[in-house]
Amino acid sequence: MPHAATLKLLDAYYAAFNAGDTAAMLELVTDDIAHDVNQGERRQGKALFAAFNDHMTRCYKEELSDIVIFASEDGRRAAAEFIVSGTYLVTDEGLPPAAGQTYRLPAGTFFDIREGRIARITTYYNLQEWIAQVGA
Repeated sequence: MPHAATLKLLDAYYAAFNAGDTAAMLELVTDDIAHDVNQGERRQGKALFAAFNDHMTRCYKEELSDIVIFASEDGRRAAAEFIVSGTYLVTDEGLPPAAGQTYRLPAGTFFDIREGRIARITTYYNLQEWIAQVGA
């Protein structure tokens, strides 16, 4: 997949994220998607990725801005950095109680691309900064 096609794919992924369109996000990933977040174990497969998205939609309202996407020349690997602005809607297990707190923090994601779809999503952010912002 050429570099430009990878950039277009990830633009579509982030547009779907910001629109809250998790069905569109699912269309852009492989059936065996590997999904890693800061805390916790790898989720493998579309079903677990969909369940994660459902959980996130219930607990958080987030929008990404200042998105900058980088891709390797062959288009097989990519990265993005952005600002997450959100509202903590419902208490997430093991985290501070939710009371509509807002937060804003930088984050980054690494991607593997295979056959025109996203095959791996690995996201990093500063969890301790998020906890400080929601007032724990």
